[in-house]
Amino acid sequence: MNFLRQYIAPLVVVTIFLLALLAVSARIFLPSDMAAPAPVSLDDLGTIIPYIKVFIA
Repeated sequence: MNFLRQYIAPLVVVTIFLLALLAVSARIFLPSDMAAPAPVSLDDLGTIIPYIKVFIA
């Protein structure tokens, strides 16, 4: 149990951190139009809002 706490758990935490850092840093290499958030039109919002209300309620 001590081996897991001293060696394996920190390794898992550092690995997850490095994967997240890699995923976020990859946006630098995307073309500028792909790095921006996806546009949302009012029609899309009208179809999404009822589903959001279901998850909140």
